Amino acid sequence: ARSRTVGELLAPTSPFDKKCGRENWTVAFAPDGSYFAWSQGHRIVKLVPWSQCLNNFLLHGTKNVANSISTRLPRQNSDSGQKNKPCEHIIDCGDIVWSLAFGSSVPEKQSRCVNIEWHRFKFGQDQLLLATGLNNGRIKIWDVYTGKLLLNLMDHTEVVRDLTFAPDGSLILVSASRDKTLRVWDLKDDGNMMKVLRGHQNWVYGCAFSPDSSVLCSVGASKAVFLWDMDKYSMIRKLEGHHNDVVACEFSPDGALLATASYDTRVYIWDPHVGVILMEFGHLFPPPTPIFAGGANDRWVRSVSFSHDGLHIASLADDKMVRFWRIDEEYPVQVAPLNNGLCCTFSTDGSVLAAGQDGSVYFWATPRQVSSLQHLCRMAIRRVMPTSQVKNLPIPSKVVEFLCYQI
Repeated sequence: ARSRTVGELLAPTSPFDKKCGRENWTVAFAPDGSYFAWSQGHRIVKLVPWSQCLNNFLLHGTKNVANSISTRLPRQNSDSGQKNKPCEHIIDCGDIVWSLAFGSSVPEKQSRCVNIEWHRFKFGQDQLLLATGLNNGRIKIWDVYTGKLLLNLMDHTEVVRDLTFAPDGSLILVSASRDKTLRVWDLKDDGNMMKVLRGHQNWVYGCAFSPDSSVLCSVGASKAVFLWDMDKYSMIRKLEGHHNDVVACEFSPDGALLATASYDTRVYIWDPHVGVILMEFGHLFPPPTPIFAGGANDRWVRSVSFSHDGLHIASLADDKMVRFWRIDEEYPVQVAPLNNGLCCTFSTDGSVLAAGQDGSVYFWATPRQVSSLQHLCRMAIRRVMPTSQVKNLPIPSKVVEFLCYQI
């Protein structure tokens, strides 16, 4: 089935605009679904209220909305009582932007910092931040509601390739860099760097938190997938099975599954608790041999994203296709065309997939399906129980296999 196009946000171009530096390496939705952000190329990040963006698609069709939105949405010039009116912002980050991440604050979640007496920033309940990772190794933190720069984090020595906030509202930020390290920052402690995670022997491409914020996954220019304990800042295990660089990773909403995308033409679905591959989604048929998969095979998978229903994932590959998969079927349930796609992510409610290429973003309607009661129960159980505990439950083996996503 062909996915239905929802809309496009096209970056303005000039006749002499060089393509290099206009790559859209990252797109992101705010945790509450209020904002959408993407790297428009060179130094520019665009922040738009998502609901107004969708309304523009419905009112004015799908084309060239990036240019028309700026004339219709009010620009916010001050932060005085404006937080109830989402406003568009164009942010100049000062260097090529490689990564974006939204983070929201929960005041009750205490900072891990020792000195809690004084801070430059007091984050309230409604705080929404945008982190941008730059080509020069810096990370800039912006207030989404005002578009103002809050923090400038400087410690990486190479490109900051990916960013992820802990989902628990603690404002813990992890950055992945080409300097072969991951760094952990506490934004409630004015951006203090808490830890450096070392283990990668080459560039780190991506990182993702588990839904309960206890585990971090990181992937890079090697065939291994790293899992980290974020309470002890220690490595839990390495998952091995890919035949080329692993470039993207994401946990399922219940934390029971981990999806990884690799240049070896495959997406693997792992059980991160025991380190086994449960499913394989191939983008080249027949599946390539390890030697062919380890080279330039024209089917490099660039990005993978889990839907909020826990049943669907999306992948984006160099064969000019976006694919939607069900986790229990080996063939795509929907496809969509996209040249030079670099990144993709589901909207907060899972109804739309956003994918970025050269400064522009394309949106598709995602496969819609009412989750079965069994699957909803499985997700509820797996949110609180790792695989080892599930296997010890006094229940029939078939139910155990279902709960462990083995059938």
